[in-house]
Amino acid sequence: MDTAPSPLVDRFGRVHTDLRVSLTDRCNLRCTYCMPAEGLNWLPRAEVLTDDEVVRLARIAVTRLGITALRLTGGEPLLRRGLPGLVGRLSPLGAEVSVTTNGIGLARIAGELKAAGLHRVNVSLDTLRPERYAEITRRDRIADVFAGLAAAQAAGLAPVKVNAVPVRGVNDDEIVELVEFAAEHGYRMRFIESMPLDAQGAWERDRMITADELLAVLTERWELVPVGRHGNAPAEEWRIAGTETVVGVIASVTRPFCGGCDRVRLTADGQLRNCLFATEESDLRALLRDGADDAAVERAWRNTIARKGPGHDISSADFVQPARPMSAIGG
Repeated sequence: MDTAPSPLVDRFGRVHTDLRVSLTDRCNLRCTYCMPAEGLNWLPRAEVLTDDEVVRLARIAVTRLGITALRLTGGEPLLRRGLPGLVGRLSPLGAEVSVTTNGIGLARIAGELKAAGLHRVNVSLDTLRPERYAEITRRDRIADVFAGLAAAQAAGLAPVKVNAVPVRGVNDDEIVELVEFAAEHGYRMRFIESMPLDAQGAWERDRMITADELLAVLTERWELVPVGRHGNAPAEEWRIAGTETVVGVIASVTRPFCGGCDRVRLTADGQLRNCLFATEESDLRALLRDGADDAAVERAWRNTIARKGPGHDISSADFVQPARPMSAIGG
């Protein structure tokens, strides 16, 4: 008789059930708040986890550690060759499988991903204006993103969530427009406070649009009814009164939710991170390639989580930005 896995618990009693798996550090955009125009030095292919290694680590996570959600990220995860096949190997493990993507290429494979067992998608879209999109991303691809959103909706990858990072003087004048766009198409809009995870180290706190500022803009336009936070989900949500439209805000900086964090991250090269802002990692890839058994990998995983701190301390004078940018960590 199978026994339930022992929970993955840290020293503060937080139970970890959400694994973010980066499939590549590569990206087909060059967003100004993420990386320089020339891009970054990508990982050599030999250093990236193979499909077999990703599946093995995911199986250990689900069957031995109690992980119930697998979020596939990047870089841009749709750049991973054979992604539908990989999703098809992950979905039978029993965890919910989702993808966070920039939406480019999604129109082509949304149906395949759904058929393979993908549950839903989060699509990053910071503006609705083609010229502004090209300025932010340094690529003229917004039409592909719109097509990808529509294809995901048609494929049944619902709720389709749209993520936007409002930045002062860049796109903060589109907050209402983005919500109206999402409501019109049946998507779920979420705004995310910008975080110090850019490759250039150029993040400026005073350019971040805070949760309070976002809500001030939204409540000037609509009456908002609190929905609250579902479990340990990072987004606080509000419903627009008289509608079914739900808006979420992820306030990682000004309203940190570290006390309820249930996430752990695996980079594309097999490094385990117990926090998005961690300054140390555990090398699971080396364990796999050195022939470690599942029990040894499980021990390393539990030891990493046991060292997790109480929070990220972004607002502290002692805060140290991680050496890896977001594109290399996985969102």
